[in-house]
Amino acid sequence: MNNTKYHPETLSVRAGSEMTEYGENSEALFLNSSFRFESAAQAAARFGGTEPGNIYSRFTNPTVTMFQNKLAALEGAEQCVATSSGMSAILACVMGLCSAGDHVVASRSIFGTSVQLFGNIMKRWGLEVTFVSLTDPAEWQAAVSANTKLFFVETPSNPLTEVCDIQVLADIAHKAGAHLVVDNCFCTPAIQRPLELGADIIIHSATKYIDGQGRCLGGAVLGSKVLMEPVYGFLRTAGVTMSAFNAWVFLKGLETLHIRMEAHAKNALALATWLEAQPQVARVHYPGLKSHPQHALAMRQQASGGGIVTFEVKAKSDQTAQQAAWALIDATQLISITANLGDAKSTITHPASTTHSRVTAEARAAAGITDGLVRIAVGLEHVEDLKADLALLAQ
Repeated sequence: MNNTKYHPETLSVRAGSEMTEYGENSEALFLNSSFRFESAAQAAARFGGTEPGNIYSRFTNPTVTMFQNKLAALEGAEQCVATSSGMSAILACVMGLCSAGDHVVASRSIFGTSVQLFGNIMKRWGLEVTFVSLTDPAEWQAAVSANTKLFFVETPSNPLTEVCDIQVLADIAHKAGAHLVVDNCFCTPAIQRPLELGADIIIHSATKYIDGQGRCLGGAVLGSKVLMEPVYGFLRTAGVTMSAFNAWVFLKGLETLHIRMEAHAKNALALATWLEAQPQVARVHYPGLKSHPQHALAMRQQASGGGIVTFEVKAKSDQTAQQAAWALIDATQLISITANLGDAKSTITHPASTTHSRVTAEARAAAGITDGLVRIAVGLEHVEDLKADLALLAQ
């Protein structure tokens, strides 16, 4: 299939699909662990890489390959390496491209577990890590050293939806001989295509919007074939592998990605606009609002504001900020109280005590994650029902 010929919506449905001899119209699910060879010579050729084909589902599986090819087509990447989760995608990227003594510059406005991976686990294995402001290019420039290998960002960030200028950071990274890695989980290729903006590598948690219904765990790393070769090599050896069943689910999720993301963003903008007018809301963080500090930049880089809305709850005189946030969350009856996002069902969480609870209080403060902050991943329900479920804010 000529991926340059078709619009993204068509690629979501058609790209990457391959039929077996039975001519199925929906991608086949290959649940087997290994594949037979016609001869010992063919087995040797497959293992040696001189003949393409499937070997063992830890690193070659037709269903996983179809998912990889479809997502690569949507992101405009030469190659995709599918992994068992979003965090294993980040791990595979770093382990494939970095060695002990290398340096990574990362935004301090990233997912709490990503902070732990870079700031704790990877440091124990000799990786140097510097955390800087997502939105201040001067800090990125100042952090560069002779051994800098990667820049790592989420844009929009989790949970404050801050937005960085991808091209500016890419230019700084490239001048230093480093690569820019962009976690595109919040936007997906339906809203933002980082490689076109100068990034070198894209990370996905397929668990989120790519699935779209909260069913499976998965991740992906995308980029050029040259950069993906060591990432794939790490996966082949370490086995942080996407299961064939999960890949099959994600293939179905990708088919509806564009229409779902449009609906998520439409609901999110309507809810964010309503939240700004509520007396118990101190501030709303959403890139689609003109009040967002990087609104103009977001609208240049993104097709919409996305589906994540974060806001600060005002505490009453007899409450702490956390008590006010928890009271609001506990009062909801429709929105699901869970830290996952990207689901058709709207979800609500308190980042300081969930997604970023393992981050120090000082680091949370530096990232702007206050005790009164609430994050909603806006789903596909009617927005008026979501407003009604947050009625405590209007009191």
